[in-house]
Amino acid sequence: MNRMLRERWDISVQRFEVDATGEGTVIYSIRTLRQEFSFIAFSRPPSRKARTGRIIGQAWDMMGTLNEGPATEGDIASAREELPKLYRGRATPNALVWCRANRSMRIFDQTLAALASGKQPDIDGLAEVCYLMRNTGLDGNGTFGTRSFPSLGTDHDLGGPLQAQLLTAYLMREYSCDLVEHLARHQSEKAVPLDPAIRRYLGVGNGSALGLIFFVHRHPKLIGSWIEARERAIALARGLELDGGDVRVDMLLQLVRRAATFRRQDRMVYETFASSAEVADDLEKVAVALVELRETGMVGGTRTRYPLDTLANWFAEELRPEASETFLSLLIELVPDEADALAARVAGTDEVNVSPAQTCQDLAQEIRQQYRWALETDMSSPEAYRYVWYKSESAEEPRRGARDEVPDALDLGLDVCGGLQALVADLEEQEPLLPVSRFLMKHPEHRYLTARVQTLADLVYHTPTANINAEDFTPIHLVRLMNAGIHGIDKTRDFLRRNLRGVLYHGAPGPDDIRAGREGVWAYPAEPRP
Repeated sequence: MNRMLRERWDISVQRFEVDATGEGTVIYSIRTLRQEFSFIAFSRPPSRKARTGRIIGQAWDMMGTLNEGPATEGDIASAREELPKLYRGRATPNALVWCRANRSMRIFDQTLAALASGKQPDIDGLAEVCYLMRNTGLDGNGTFGTRSFPSLGTDHDLGGPLQAQLLTAYLMREYSCDLVEHLARHQSEKAVPLDPAIRRYLGVGNGSALGLIFFVHRHPKLIGSWIEARERAIALARGLELDGGDVRVDMLLQLVRRAATFRRQDRMVYETFASSAEVADDLEKVAVALVELRETGMVGGTRTRYPLDTLANWFAEELRPEASETFLSLLIELVPDEADALAARVAGTDEVNVSPAQTCQDLAQEIRQQYRWALETDMSSPEAYRYVWYKSESAEEPRRGARDEVPDALDLGLDVCGGLQALVADLEEQEPLLPVSRFLMKHPEHRYLTARVQTLADLVYHTPTANINAEDFTPIHLVRLMNAGIHGIDKTRDFLRRNLRGVLYHGAPGPDDIRAGREGVWAYPAEPRP
């Protein structure tokens, strides 16, 4: 979003041909500094039958494609024919992402009725959901024949990881608002558009589950690069030498108060995570400490050279993790240029390769140093392999089930603990100076973990320190790492310790704001009240 604002991308509606029932075609144009993209969306009347957020569903309220170049009649005709086929369909060579979405039936209909009657929708109702439509699929990187990510290259305007998918999600949000206004005009001559503040408050919904855990394990270099960029930005901010009169202290205070209000107004119910009321209470303690820093230049009555670092250490000990991490995230706003530069360098190929000349002795030592937690995990316990990861044949979705209930399932999860313990045990039986290449000729079953350990040796963050097969593993933590930490989703409501719903682009600028380059803080939006 920062880049879109800085470069003033031009997003405009090219065609909006949707009838009163909701059936029709919509085309958006997206012009960057160097390229043009098009978003082709097909609207359908909502169906109560076969309605599901799953990939195997057959009834969505919207299907669309993000393409390179302006939309041609050929692109539109092909997308109309191929998108509904899903797995059997094939994208055009210029397609980047295929997507699907469903309306939030109650909120969409309430908003539509209000606008058609010449009124704005009820804020309390909107705040319970915060979106009109929910994303049910963003497929790219070669899926269904879309263009592969490696082929884009760094000079491509959507060449960064997940950028094409996130732009598509943003366009789905704009489409949902444009659609509700369009249908309201169909219903009544006195219809009004959404108030700009309400429209900005609405994001696009998102639901995620266990598939993201596979993503985390299969893209360790990308995940590591992302987390390292975040941690470096936070470290830069913690190292700022600030005194009481520094305007950055006041800026941080305002951000913390904004986040506290956001949490105080949050109506989501969390099962595993701390309630937003508790997080708001903690953030108000942060605000009190920042007031002291602003007024006196001291932290807890003591003057310190690096007050933000002192505060971060204090909050990590005294506050709930959600509040402490919120404070750390807000620190990034104090170093915006450095943070953007770090984000631009986020990258990581999927390949892991064997270094054949390394000795067995050195590889074993490497594992002992970096994966001590995994080697010390008790894998002989009955609970260590309690669960198995597999793909549902009927739903085409990842599952985590009790091993004794699905004894024939092929385990698709990455067994870091058990695999590394077995690898080290076999390495210790070898001649210490034996090259890894010779070792793998005798033990090809260790090839992947050997390559993974060797490839990731210089990275700080890459592998979750958890036995994902164990009874005490909570999947939702890794799902939220991806959704909140990397995708930027707010209000990540969890249930059943494995599924997560949230809102993407909650409070984000609209196309007019982007075209005008109106920068400013948009995260943690307050409820828009007249």
